[in-house]
Amino acid sequence: MQITHVEVIPVRIPLKPARYMVTALGWHTESKYLLIRVGTDAGIEGIGEATVMPNWSGETVWGAKAIIDNVLAPSVIGADPTNIEDIDRRMDKVSRHNWFAKSAIEMACWDIAGKAANKPVYELLGGAVRPLTVRCRFSMGAYEPDRAKARALELVSEGFTTIKVKVGGSAEADITRVRTVRETIGPDLGLTIDANCGWDANTAIHCVNALADCNIALNEQPTHDGDYAALARVRRETKPPVMADDMCFDMIHARELIRNDACDLISVYPGKNGGIRKSKAIVEFAAAHDVKCSIGSNLEWDVGTAAMMHLVVACPNMRVEEFPGDILGPTYHEVRIASNPVSIDGPLVTISDRPGLGVDVDWQIVREHPLPS
Repeated sequence: MQITHVEVIPVRIPLKPARYMVTALGWHTESKYLLIRVGTDAGIEGIGEATVMPNWSGETVWGAKAIIDNVLAPSVIGADPTNIEDIDRRMDKVSRHNWFAKSAIEMACWDIAGKAANKPVYELLGGAVRPLTVRCRFSMGAYEPDRAKARALELVSEGFTTIKVKVGGSAEADITRVRTVRETIGPDLGLTIDANCGWDANTAIHCVNALADCNIALNEQPTHDGDYAALARVRRETKPPVMADDMCFDMIHARELIRNDACDLISVYPGKNGGIRKSKAIVEFAAAHDVKCSIGSNLEWDVGTAAMMHLVVACPNMRVEEFPGDILGPTYHEVRIASNPVSIDGPLVTISDRPGLGVDVDWQIVREHPLPS
């Protein structure tokens, strides 16, 4: 079987106003992403998704489309889509980085491979090591205290048992927000924080220690991108486990994090890491060095969400039972793009055992939400 063509479709879908994301990086009110269709000479089509955000990975929807059309797609035409390692090698040879663009093609190839074998992707990854239903935390924006309190009450009523609060701005405003959420949800539910590289080491240490009585379960990406020493210092001088996310895109980053004793956990997901295979490699490398992993998010749609779920279900070191991750992206958006979407019921996300990624894109909905050129 050979790849015959790659089609790239830019799409724009707004977020629900109640779920606008506010972080140290700014506001996210709409998603401008790419959907990918990879065709083969066997008549099997695979779908992928690139959840690009310029203020996060540096990739834009227009740049990702250009590099796929002109660089990445030509490199894989004629290749066997079921040979994922060769697909990755071909793309890495012609382009550095561009993780989300590469991931879109790679996950489409996994979709093809699963359909060809009549197996879900998690079976191709080694088989399910946990149920097909995963409990997630909810990632709450850096809201003002009154809105944070109201939102926390809603989330508890929806069944969430872990809430992540975005921080990384003014220290005192961040402390007030986190304390407000803890007082609202009570002492027993899980509470994590995520600065998205917004703090320096001194601010992170001050804020986390000031919140010692709030029983923070996880301190995600408190310090600036690339500063392994700062992250390691926060880990030494504060109590909650430290997770690296925004500064771990590939295996080189994972190695440096572990070499510098900079984190207790690493957040992985296919888009950020350049594909499912590369995510799995990081998870297994981390396991060999006694570092746990969990699943992160870039507010994916159904295709990216399915890819994330297959990774979680198949990897023992994805410690989502202890450290719940983020797999709720489709529910942040005004519409779902799949005709058979991933099941999301409050905090519970479930994938099917259908072949491939297990979701089919509703192309009519996609046509109704084009990204203006």
